[in-house]
Amino acid sequence: MHRVQLHYTLSRDAGNALIRNPLPELLQAVAEHGSISGAARALGLSYRHVWGALKRWEDQLGGELIVWGKGQSAQLSDFGTKLLWAERQAQARLAPQIAALHADLERAFAVAFDPNAHVLTLYASHDDALVALRKHAAAQADAGALHLDIRFTGSVDAIRALNEGRCTLAGFHTVEDAVADALTARTYKPLLQPGLHKIIGFAQRTQGLIVAPGNPLALHSLADVARTGARFVNRPLGSGTRVLLDDLLAQAGIASDVIPGYAHNEPSHTAIAEAVAAGAADVGMGIELAARARGLGFVPLVHERYHLACLKTSLDQPPTLALRQLLHTPEWLAQLAALPGYEPLHCGEVLAMSAVLPWWQFARKKRSHTPRH
Repeated sequence: MHRVQLHYTLSRDAGNALIRNPLPELLQAVAEHGSISGAARALGLSYRHVWGALKRWEDQLGGELIVWGKGQSAQLSDFGTKLLWAERQAQARLAPQIAALHADLERAFAVAFDPNAHVLTLYASHDDALVALRKHAAAQADAGALHLDIRFTGSVDAIRALNEGRCTLAGFHTVEDAVADALTARTYKPLLQPGLHKIIGFAQRTQGLIVAPGNPLALHSLADVARTGARFVNRPLGSGTRVLLDDLLAQAGIASDVIPGYAHNEPSHTAIAEAVAAGAADVGMGIELAARARGLGFVPLVHERYHLACLKTSLDQPPTLALRQLLHTPEWLAQLAALPGYEPLHCGEVLAMSAVLPWWQFARKKRSHTPRH
């Protein structure tokens, strides 16, 4: 089977053709003008170019495209006629989709040529408020529009991507009072360094148990999950919710191997909720918004802060400044506050790392005393 490869042209005068293919254009010109020389003149090409192109197409496709009868003009072969028909059929059937794709590409590239627009790459732990923020930013028609390129991944992977230069911002979350020897502290402390990174406030959100409507198994804690043998669905290693769960299990003195389904992973809060809604699991850890969006029950366990981390060097660059300004706007703050389980918390503010990551505590320098004589 022959495969189709698509490409597009970006220029000031690319024209309005939906999808161009030089072969049907050559065949159409030959059919209309009855000769290769006539086709070449119509297309503004040389006879040699058109002849050579047709021969190359015949070699590639394995069939004769043009036939000449004695004393007759050039005509399309049966194979050439079917190729031209297939092109017309495809263009006719796909015209609406091709036009939409054409418009989407032009809108996307318009950002690159707009000096007032900004694109910000963000790797982040899965968060529905960031999805809302991306839509909110894209809907702003004012000069200085901000386009968020968000890749959802685990919190640990997000910060690593930041440190490796693959993104400008990393989204991760921690409980407010993580102790210095907790898994949360041991996980994030090696990845974030004072003087190198800066923390931008975003939101407080609620994490807890996503359960079936009405909570039929009466699950009110992780201890209840372990006691009842409820089927659990987990988040993958490297995700912030997995780190949080393991900290909570350790605090409660519960071994992970007594949680049925602890090894069963789903990639997002949404996927956790879908698993519970479908009856594939009885309970999972996730955010309140994911549960409420699917009509499920929710048992709050902890409030946590969702942070945006960046390198100090990018804090005052135009894209990051545009985001910080957007996060301060009353319109966004109201939208964030309306999301179930969310509250704005120092949204857009640059925060002291020692204040929001409690394992970073710095001893004050002792004053030197000059002995009196």
